[in-house]
Amino acid sequence: MLSFELTMPHVGSWNGKWTGEGQKRYRTRKTTKAKEVELANKSYYYNFGDGWGASVIVESVDSKEAAKRRRKSVGFAGYDWMIDEILEHGRILTLQERKTKYNPKETEGRSG
Repeated sequence: MLSFELTMPHVGSWNGKWTGEGQKRYRTRKTTKAKEVELANKSYYYNFGDGWGASVIVESVDSKEAAKRRRKSVGFAGYDWMIDEILEHGRILTLQERKTKYNPKETEGRSG
């Protein structure tokens, strides 16, 4: 089983703080052993481009630890899409890659 922990190491707010600071944000997902080996014990970073940056730390955990983390968690702040992309692509896509993937007609004929 994989555990995903969301942190916000780069905060672009006026006071340099994230309202979720100090709270644990976990999700756990059952996956294949191969996927677990590929993704575990790594950190995946996403730059929002506005001074904010999120990190998703992935660890392999047993069911007992997964249950403990789920109890501690206050949710994933709406960033479950990052987990989906890590599982599907092995990383978090950039904004441009996401636009191309989900709105291909919007990006047709554009360069750069």
